[in-house]
Amino acid sequence: MGGWLHRPEKVKAAMLLSHGAGGNCENPLMVAVANAFCESGFCVLRWDLPFRQSRPRGAPGGSGERDREGIRQAAQELRQVAADVPLYLAGQSYGGRQSSMVAAEDSSLADGLLLLSYPLHPPGKPAQLRTEHFGSLRIPALFIHGTRDPFGTVDELREAIKLIPVAARLQVVEGAGHGVPPATAASMPAWLSA
Repeated sequence: MGGWLHRPEKVKAAMLLSHGAGGNCENPLMVAVANAFCESGFCVLRWDLPFRQSRPRGAPGGSGERDREGIRQAAQELRQVAADVPLYLAGQSYGGRQSSMVAAEDSSLADGLLLLSYPLHPPGKPAQLRTEHFGSLRIPALFIHGTRDPFGTVDELREAIKLIPVAARLQVVEGAGHGVPPATAASMPAWLSA
């Protein structure tokens, strides 16, 4: 498994952080989020999803099942490293969507979700919603979303979140596109605990 473990002196929670379809774990947002949460006491595994481990460039192929299985395995391994603390699945865009699908399939795997720039629908195709699993989520979710994200407007995401039967919150980042600015990462730990 390719990635980096950010481990604080005193671990209060753990986070599996997955990147988007066009990036990898070295993306500046991934690094900034991992560092910010580590400084707040989170043991963060910033890793490359299986599709990225098999090739350095290109979009994921297929249904994403291989990536979801990778998330399951990585979360279980992270639980071994950071035992007896809450575990969060987190991801940007594709990584967040796959993490939320894993959580919908097995709510015992994690204690919460952090979803950065959730890809609600393909750009320009608002009818192709990627919310079929939202009704099956049983763990709290925090969405961080920019006002200029072409994968879904803030209003569209607010409506979609209503499908989730447990606590789900939206934190809006003014002026941000699909990649939330890394500078925003410093305030994310506070949003998660609020």
